[in-house]
Amino acid sequence: MPTIKTNRDIIIKESIHLFKVHGYYSTTMATIGEACGLIKGSIYHHFKSKEELALECLKYIHHYFNKEIFSIADQNQLSAKEKLILFTQKVEVYFLDSEGGCLLGNFALEISNNIPALKSEIIDYFKHWQQALYDILEPELGHKVATEQAIKAVSATQGSIMLMRLYDESEAFTVQNKQIVNLLP
Repeated sequence: MPTIKTNRDIIIKESIHLFKVHGYYSTTMATIGEACGLIKGSIYHHFKSKEELALECLKYIHHYFNKEIFSIADQNQLSAKEKLILFTQKVEVYFLDSEGGCLLGNFALEISNNIPALKSEIIDYFKHWQQALYDILEPELGHKVATEQAIKAVSATQGSIMLMRLYDESEAFTVQNKQIVNLLP
């Protein structure tokens, strides 16, 4: 078997894909090792457990969203409407180009009550998503309405991602994103 050079990032990226497609419990360390060209035991040189690896996967995605999507709320050179359009476009690109739906949404349903460290990271991610939308909406809609709409938008987006995965078509997701954009005139 040829030697394959790998590192933590490669293992995390491959694990994200496997966890999204197969779930936490159906994805084994052996499966991850095989996908990375490693034997199962080699992964333990990088991560002490499957739980630690899963947490690093969640943090990786959370960091990506903070940097690439949630930060749009802080782009003061854009109007609120422009921020909302860019925000939804980037969310759409991420999920349309990604097999398996939303890892954090999937894990929230599958394991969040069983593994507290993962639940905490998932909660932080969704709170940051809601806060970013709130920050975009609040100047135009006010505190109460912006809070309500941010919660509804994240909830509806997650539901539409689930339907997109279930039906293997993107219509519910793209329609939902248009509704979010239409929150502002």
